[in-house]
Parts: sequence; structure tokens; C-alpha cells
Amino acid sequence: MSVLAGKIAMVTGSGRGIGRAIAMKLAGAGAAVVVNDLDDEPAAETVTLIEGLGGRAIACNGDVTASDFGDRIVHAALTGLGGLDIIVNNAGYIWNTTIQRNTDEQWQAMLEVHATAPFRILRAASEHFRASAKREMAADNLVQRKVVNISSVSGMYGSATQVAYSAGKMAVVGMTHTLAKEWGRYGVNVNAVAFGFIETRLTQEFEEKPAEIEVRGQQFKVGFPADMAKQMHQRISLGRPGRAEEAAGAVYLLCLPEADYITGQVLICDGGRL
Repeated sequence: MSVLAGKIAMVTGSGRGIGRAIAMKLAGAGAAVVVNDLDDEPAAETVTLIEGLGGRAIACNGDVTASDFGDRIVHAALTGLGGLDIIVNNAGYIWNTTIQRNTDEQWQAMLEVHATAPFRILRAASEHFRASAKREMAADNLVQRKVVNISSVSGMYGSATQVAYSAGKMAVVGMTHTLAKEWGRYGVNVNAVAFGFIETRLTQEFEEKPAEIEVRGQQFKVGFPADMAKQMHQRISLGRPGRAEEAAGAVYLLCLPEADYITGQVLICDGGRL
């Protein structure tokens, strides 16, 4: 029997990269998944991949920073898949620069996607978690639910040119600690995973000029010069960056029944870089 059979998971930013790997990992363990991306096409690809495994998945696409998105994606899980047991707040991107060049727009954008969006999603889920727990406790059958917020070693320890990104990623750690205390009585484990150097389109190497990604019609430079990336790899104990599937494995660990007595923790997944 699949270890997460009967569970319903939500993974934001799961059309690509780490988010897709997380969605696939949870689906492979038996969970039904609400997939999300800014764009319809990558989300549809993830849904198709999950269905190819024999799993269930639906897409709830759009900008996680929209004021109504939290309510919308929780509603999609409850009505489209019939419940909500696992939330992975993964969506995000980087917008780096030194502090003297950091604009108010840039600061707010990083806080919105990495802290405010998870806050709104978890606020929207709170009524379902509380009401479900009360019914289950009355029947002496409390179901353990899971929240995994995605942070970064940049949030935990700082990183040059990432003052706004780091602030957003550390904010979600504070949220994690707080909700672990608030929601323990409802049987909800709230933890975070802080990633180090994971191979994604945001960390790709380049020789001459960086690649760009588009977010809400705006272009953002991503990646690292090849020589800088090599130096960063040398500081990792395992000698290499992590793969998206390995990052997904760290999240998966905290979603297992074996993690039912772990809450309020930050698991660092960085190959020993620190």
C-alpha cells in the first residue's frame, strides 16, 4: 500500500523544477495533488505526468501573490479532490541586487511571494484544518496533517545580493515556528526545508551572459557565472549541487507518518555546504 494513499496534497510552483519533483514524489507515494504554476502549460505537463503514474491531479494556476489566491487554491483542493492533508509552499523566484540598488518594488515582491503568499494560503486552510480536527477528535480518530514551507540557506544565514530574498525566506521560518505552536492541538505538523544549491533554472551556469525568466511579464536574470558556480560547488561537502529529486526527498520525509512527532523544525538540505 502506498504510504500516502488517501492523502490530498497541494504544491505551489509545481509546474517546473523542485516543485514538480515534489509533486511527483508525493503522487508516487499515493497522494492526490493540486498542481500550481503561473502558466497553464507547465502545470498541465505535471498533471499529465502524475496521471501517467496512475495518480490523481488537478491544476489551480495563477499568481500566488494575488490577494484571493489562497482562498482559491484551498477551495480547489476541497472541491476538486475532496480534502487537504499536505501543503507545500514552494512557489518563488529570485530578484538579486546589492542593497543600494534594491528598490521598494523589489523588496515587496520578494516578501509577497516568499512570505505573504504562504501566509494567505495557510490562513485560508486554517478553517478546514480546525473543523476537520474537531470532528475527528470527537470520533477519537485525529488525522495528522502536514505543512512544509520552503525556505533557503540564504534566509537562515544570509547571502550577498539577496537582502530581500533572504528576508522573505527567513520570514517563512518564523511563520513555521509560530504555526507549529498554534496548530499542534489540531494534529498539524508545520516544518520547513531550507535548500542550498539545487540545480534548477534559477541556478543554471552561464559563460557570458545570464539566462532570463519571465514572471508576470517582467524579465529576471538568473544563474551564476561558471567560475563562480565551480567555487560554490567546492564549498559543498558532497562536492556537487543537489538535484531537484533530492530536494523533493527532503520535503517528502516531513510528509511521512514517521514524521508525525516532528514539528516546528527547519531541515537544511544543502549537501553539507554549511
